[in-house]
Amino acid sequence: MEKTITVIRGDGIGPEIVNEAIKVMDKVAEKFGHTFHYQDILAGGCSIDAYGRSLTDEALQKCLDCDSVLLGAVGGPKWDGVAKEIRPEAALLSIRSAMGLYANLRPAKLFPQLADASPLRPEIVAQGIDLMMVRELIGGAYFGEHKTVEENGELVAHDDMTYAEHEITRVGKVAFETARKRGGKLHSVDKANVLDSSRLWRKTMHALAEQYPDVNYQDILVDNTAMQLVRNPSQFDTVVTENLFGDILSDESSMITGSIGMMASASLGDGTRGMYEPIHGSAPDIAGMNIANPLGTILSAAMMMRYSFDMAAEADAVEKAVNDVLDAGYRTADIMSDGHTRVSCSEMGDLVAARI
Repeated sequence: MEKTITVIRGDGIGPEIVNEAIKVMDKVAEKFGHTFHYQDILAGGCSIDAYGRSLTDEALQKCLDCDSVLLGAVGGPKWDGVAKEIRPEAALLSIRSAMGLYANLRPAKLFPQLADASPLRPEIVAQGIDLMMVRELIGGAYFGEHKTVEENGELVAHDDMTYAEHEITRVGKVAFETARKRGGKLHSVDKANVLDSSRLWRKTMHALAEQYPDVNYQDILVDNTAMQLVRNPSQFDTVVTENLFGDILSDESSMITGSIGMMASASLGDGTRGMYEPIHGSAPDIAGMNIANPLGTILSAAMMMRYSFDMAAEADAVEKAVNDVLDAGYRTADIMSDGHTRVSCSEMGDLVAARI
């Protein structure tokens, strides 16, 4: 099988971690008889430096013409002062919107080998953490109208949080289908006691729930969700919510695992094409030092194989290789603890690839 992958190495540690993911993907291709074609584009701060904008039309077209996109990380303090319409993060919003990637799937799984890294109490951690956060990605407050105007002698800022039924329905279907393939339980997060957009969200999700009688469906308010994630995360299997709430809760759910460098994500739309990236940032303070953790990017590549390429066996092989490396006691700096062997970013990529 041949697949074309648009590669965004990005800024900071992005090039380093993407290099290791490609190393692992090439080993998968060799073992399973596939061919992966890579086409690099600039996006984020490096594109601003080169072209004066965070994403060119030509780069965006390569995202639209490929089978999937692999992203490292974008942004950093260097570009904090640029106009908001060309900030590094604007490139990601443009790509998601143009590709129609309305559902972000972010697993938060506690790797048993890293249980000591969780900030939660041991008795909570012992119950296990393995949930999938499904976040609506191209609607809500981030894509609504934004304006700052003068009213009665002072500045007043407006951010419009808008959702249409079809936007809720399409991400809701992804969430129900995901729950059906996992533990059969879905929590839908909203703020229906205050917000009209959340009341429509809840009404639409209730209508969808009737189509999935095999899924145990529950409503939960966003503030209660934030509390429950640290009190008893094992109660959650699949969680779906809108863009702003999802941005916050997915970060929280990832941090309770204690190993943000391990966390992958997938952004999907109606077709098989998606964008895959680790959830951490560009970490410019350690860029070029060969100490970053590439496992989140490697696991994102595994998600690409699973969700976009229908390569379940290949994805399983990557995930098993990562677990085998952790079982063998190898750790990058961010997950290092006593009694284990510290390795560099590139060494970790070598170790995973060798176990494919």
